[in-house]
Amino acid sequence: NEDGPSYRKVIVEKDQKIQNAATFRINKEDHTIGNLLRMQLLRDRDVIFAGYKVPHPLEHCVIVKIQTNEFSDPTSAMKKAISALQKECSILKERFNAQASHSKNTM
Repeated sequence: NEDGPSYRKVIVEKDQKIQNAATFRINKEDHTIGNLLRMQLLRDRDVIFAGYKVPHPLEHCVIVKIQTNEFSDPTSAMKKAISALQKECSILKERFNAQASHSKNTM
């Protein structure tokens, strides 16, 4: 059940073969979040690899794979990327609202 107590938005699976690598399954998301996270993760110098895929158009999830160097780990890199994106979105919202208020006052 997608809305029950056992539903998890994100499922993390540590890679058993590759050191400092993990796969994140993010439910109820698509290319929008996948690409944003990939781009943000690749800005992190501790991230060696970041990629995503949507397994199937009818499956509403995105799979994000991350590999880091020895100075970080995939979960920390993901948290760092999410925080940076939240900050960026807040700045964008503030600038938009300021511009919208300015435009409304000049009309």
